[in-house]
Amino acid sequence: MATSKQHAAHNAAAEQRIRHDVEEYGFHVALVEGDGYSPSFAYTIGLFKTFGYPELICFGLSLELLHAMLWSGKELLDKQPLLDQSIGHPDFLEGFDVRLLTVDKAYYPDYFGYAGWFYESWEFPTLQIVWPDKQALFPWQDNFNPNWKFAQPLLDRNQTFKFREERDLGVFTTRQVLEGQPILRVSHDTDGDWQFLCDTTSDVADLKIVALEEITQRDPSVNSLYQLRYGWSAWRETPDEDWETWQKETDESGAAD
Repeated sequence: MATSKQHAAHNAAAEQRIRHDVEEYGFHVALVEGDGYSPSFAYTIGLFKTFGYPELICFGLSLELLHAMLWSGKELLDKQPLLDQSIGHPDFLEGFDVRLLTVDKAYYPDYFGYAGWFYESWEFPTLQIVWPDKQALFPWQDNFNPNWKFAQPLLDRNQTFKFREERDLGVFTTRQVLEGQPILRVSHDTDGDWQFLCDTTSDVADLKIVALEEITQRDPSVNSLYQLRYGWSAWRETPDEDWETWQKETDESGAAD
């Protein structure tokens, strides 16, 4: 696990690179590798300052292709600074159309950390580049490839349900939570199962299965854990405290303790 000094050194180097790229090229592309649960994504920093364009973000492709997508997006803005978001942009992605969505500012702290540092605020516009499946369908359309459905979180909607699963996904909780006890421990198992527990019982007889959306409706604060990786857990002593997260230890066979 990285130390605070290592984090500080990493941030200092990243900030220096951002300043250099904005000065040299007009903007910087921040690349974020996926972790097996959350997809890779990339976003620009500096388009708004240098050119007056919205910043751009894109998800779910290789880092190399994401980098190219954002450069193509900048070139599109050079031609059409005031884009019509009601139409597509054919041939943007090797013969495929793309769509552009206005990002809701509720998502800025989740995805635009270094941009917030650069601008010293969240006062900058942002567009999301959304790509289609091989049938030219988009994530919001019927029959979109289900294997790609959660590769692109749509940042113009779903602010109260950010998880990368279906709303009716069955998750584990306890009878006590359903009766009003607060959720104090959350686990995202390596097999993908979610557990939302109250820490007042260890009796298997108290376990219940409910839809994930019911959990977010009962306690909207768990929505902040939507990026909790496989094999990680979160804990808090009271509902008023922030979540602390950690990776579960595994034995040599790979089983979690």
